[in-house]
Order: sequence, then C-alpha cells, then structure tokens
Amino acid sequence: MLLQRNMTKMQPASDAHHHDHEHGLCQHAHDHSAHAATGLARAEKVCRERGLRLTPIRRKALEALYSDHKPVGAYDLADRISPPGGRRLAPISIYRALDFLVEQGFVHRLSSRNAFIACPHGHGADEAVAFLICEICGGVDEDASPAMRQAIRGMAEGRHFQTSYQVVEIVGRCEHCRDAAAA
Repeated sequence: MLLQRNMTKMQPASDAHHHDHEHGLCQHAHDHSAHAATGLARAEKVCRERGLRLTPIRRKALEALYSDHKPVGAYDLADRISPPGGRRLAPISIYRALDFLVEQGFVHRLSSRNAFIACPHGHGADEAVAFLICEICGGVDEDASPAMRQAIRGMAEGRHFQTSYQVVEIVGRCEHCRDAAAA
C-alpha cells in the first residue's frame, strides 16, 4: 500500500553534507553499511535453505544495493554491475534479478522512486514496512512495528481488501539534514 505519492526528484547529496565529522557517516549510510555483511550472509543462508540459487547477477545486484544507502534504479544498477569496458547487462536480466531479490525479502521496491534498496531485516510479504525517505539527501530509513501492521490490517479488513504487499513511504527530512540546515 503506497500512502505517499510525492514524486519530487531527490537532491544529490554532497560528500560534505553526508559526512558527520564527529561520528563518521550519516545515520542512513552507517546503518546500511553496518548491516551489509549480515544481510548478504542471510541471503546466502536463506537461498541454501530454500533450495534457490543466488546467481552471480543476483549477488552482484544485492552487493551493489548494499553499497548505497539510497534507492537505486534498475538502469543505474545495470551500469554498476556490468563488467568494466564490456557490454551493459540487459535490463531484463536486471529486472529478473531484482524480482527474485524482492520475492525473497532481500530487497524492497520503493514505488515513488521506481528504485530498490537492500533489506537486511528479512521482512515477510505480510509484514508492513515503512520507509522514511529524506527529500534532501535521498537516504532511506526502514522501520516496521506490530502496531503499524495491525493498523494496516484493520484498515484493509474493514474494506474487505486482501493485501499482497504493504509498504508505506513517508517523505520528509532526516535528522542529519535538518541539523545541517539549522547550522
């Protein structure tokens, strides 16, 4: 369920803006990179348990998504994981890899950005997930709670609606960008 349809273009982040000199990276980047190794290991384990293959393209796509704390579009992802100096991977190959990664809960699609972000948490398809998307730096924070899941379930049941994917996208300004603007 997409509650936020703000289609404003995200501003590119500068290195100075995205770097907190006292603590290192901004919170989005810190959280994302801190979970990368765990998320990749979880993906490998889940694939083994389910008898699925984390093919080289799927793995490269997941690694590339973990290397950025901002949502990445499929064509940008193709540029990032294509062999240097070689032909760019076909969009259909990228979309197939992304479809697999989304189906397995390794990646989320942000509809308002038509882009993807790695998910180290392994949310199930029935779990409601909220994304807090900063309109200044483009960073994304992810959260889920039983209260939100219950509220969405109640709303859907009240209208006799069967959900298949529950995503809430909230656009605003992260703490880091608000602090930088105030300084």
